[in-house]
Amino acid sequence: MTKAVFMDRDGTLSEEVGYVNHPSRFQLFPYAAEAVKRLNDSGWLAIVVTNQAGVARGYFAEDLITKVHATMQEKLGQENAHLDAIYYCAHHPSLGEPPYRADCDCRKPKPGLIKRAAIELGVDLGKSWMVGDRYSDVELARNARVRSAFVLSGYGRGEWEHQRNSWQYQPDLIADNLLEAVDAIVKN
Repeated sequence: MTKAVFMDRDGTLSEEVGYVNHPSRFQLFPYAAEAVKRLNDSGWLAIVVTNQAGVARGYFAEDLITKVHATMQEKLGQENAHLDAIYYCAHHPSLGEPPYRADCDCRKPKPGLIKRAAIELGVDLGKSWMVGDRYSDVELARNARVRSAFVLSGYGRGEWEHQRNSWQYQPDLIADNLLEAVDAIVKN
């Protein structure tokens, strides 16, 4: 079994721009490829887990997610970095039409995406981390029994400043961004 760093996409690995409804709107943070490459070079699996309810909401078709993720891998590859896997949830529990209107186990903060990755890729969850910019990512880490790193990019700083006192769980690590979080995780 191997260890992994699960990462949220929007606001953690890439700019938070609302719904990415075209590949041209997807922009990696300047430090994202370096962070992913450090994971690659250190023997950690680099895995994205992301909610993409724009499909359920009817904002775009599911195949757009595949195109955006191909763009993401291409941009990372230009800097010799790669994601080992990408898992997404296109569902929403109360919006849209079936099959996308669903109360599934894969919508964060439920742990379905991480559990699926653990089975498919042989991930040791006890040695793994979840990095994200939303409190739901901290809850996901708790539900999946991995450690949590909360980043202040994306929605992070606002959630940290204005909402953390109401959080049931606190993150194991707080970092300015993904690269800082990865550095701390790899060093430990």
